[in-house]
Amino acid sequence: MTITPLPTAREMRTLDARTIEEIGVPGIALMENAGNGAARALRQTYGPMRGRRVVIFCGPGNNGGDGLVIARHLHQEGGRPEVVLLADPDRFSGDAATNLAVVRRLPIPLHVALDEEAVSRAAAPLNTAHCLVDALFGTGLARPVTGRFAAAVEVINRAGRPVLAVDIASGLDSDTGQILGTAVRADLTVTFGLAKPGHWLYPGREHTGRLKVVDIGIPPEVVADAHIVAGLLTRAWTANALPLRPPAAHKGTCGHMLVLAGSTGKTGAALLTARGGLRIGSGLVSLCVPADLDPIFETALAEAMTIAVHACRGNLDQSGLEEIQAALAGKRAAVLGPGIGTAPPTASLAQRLYADADIPLVVDADACTILGREPKYLGQAKGPRILTPHPGEMSRLTGLGTKEIQADRLTVARDFAQRYGVVLLLKGASTVIAAPDGRVAINPTGNPGMAAGGMGDVLSGVIGGLLAQGLSPWRAACCGAFLHGLAADSLARERPQGYLASEVADRLPQVVRELRAEHPTAPTAE
Repeated sequence: MTITPLPTAREMRTLDARTIEEIGVPGIALMENAGNGAARALRQTYGPMRGRRVVIFCGPGNNGGDGLVIARHLHQEGGRPEVVLLADPDRFSGDAATNLAVVRRLPIPLHVALDEEAVSRAAAPLNTAHCLVDALFGTGLARPVTGRFAAAVEVINRAGRPVLAVDIASGLDSDTGQILGTAVRADLTVTFGLAKPGHWLYPGREHTGRLKVVDIGIPPEVVADAHIVAGLLTRAWTANALPLRPPAAHKGTCGHMLVLAGSTGKTGAALLTARGGLRIGSGLVSLCVPADLDPIFETALAEAMTIAVHACRGNLDQSGLEEIQAALAGKRAAVLGPGIGTAPPTASLAQRLYADADIPLVVDADACTILGREPKYLGQAKGPRILTPHPGEMSRLTGLGTKEIQADRLTVARDFAQRYGVVLLLKGASTVIAAPDGRVAINPTGNPGMAAGGMGDVLSGVIGGLLAQGLSPWRAACCGAFLHGLAADSLARERPQGYLASEVADRLPQVVRELRAEHPTAPTAE
């Protein structure tokens, strides 16, 4: 089982072209399937359309052609569709022109609006419409929406009626989810063939509403041959990617994770990291801590072991390097960074461990900041590395501004992962995970209630615990992000906010059990 592919606009054009040119499915058949599927989704969501007024805003391309097919199907079932055409009818071409000719032969009101004033006149009064359809622009939009098209977007958004967006809400960049000037806020988006990155990346996700994918006839072989590198994590993929625990398992076979985290005033970061590792199933978890803080850790989490570093006081630093290197021996994975601070002696330790540790290492929080100051270490690691920065830490790692990072999260994450040969987990709403081979995944789980301290520490522990159980860095990062968000979503159903990071950790066994019950199948290949 593979991650659900999310094609870019260019990749989607290639899928359409191959289906038409190589497989022999006529383009007009794809348009018919798209419009018919959207009309069916409209009916399923908002009820029978018989006798109901539906205003359809059509742009000049194939998206507008899809809208014209919708109008015909609504008319066929007794609805009262009206078309607002924001392009000169004489300039339509191809399959869209064919469908326009059909609509013009039917008793469907068609208003041509070639300026902003005409848009307002043609659409009024929208308060008598049962719902609206946005068929202005599809996934190929690459420039800001202006003029009469911007006016149409404003009219749609102000109408206060349910809105169905055809393929993607007009004004969204299909690849990044960014708003190109202005964008429709849809209640329902019906997309064709496959979902797109812009449906799941913010702010596009907020403009998408409920997302429904309609099969329009693109063969699965064509999709498979396209080698689409971006994908969406799902419940089924995650369930099948998790490590299986044999009946004869014991703590020694389930992995030993080392936590290198915490300092005076930030012992909670280390404890939450350990808790995440234990709750996801790591057989053993040890906390490597400054000797003077050891009594705190000894009593705070009974299931975790502690390794006191006698050379260190208050902070892990370069003076304890030999003791820490000894502690790394025999461990399957380690987590470095939460709450360690960024003072020079600690920074020297983090840089040395990043470069020299030959086991998988999750690098989070302060360790990301430290590496951002000395990026020369990023390409020197002897073992697998997973970096888990939030946008601010990513800014320090790359030198890019946070706005620039947020504007194209997939590209920034992919470029970084490939450049340094690491797995990069860029935290935030719709977390992005990138692999050194160019793969990227978007995580759909999580909610605003996670905007609280300690959540990232738990995530680091979850990923480290999965590494300790034998998952590859890519799978550990993807599964960790999905399960961490899923546990928070489970809590959010009880209370939208105010739940704690420790509660997210403690909810992990439940969501794992639920996933396994839903998908009791064999593990997937890498």
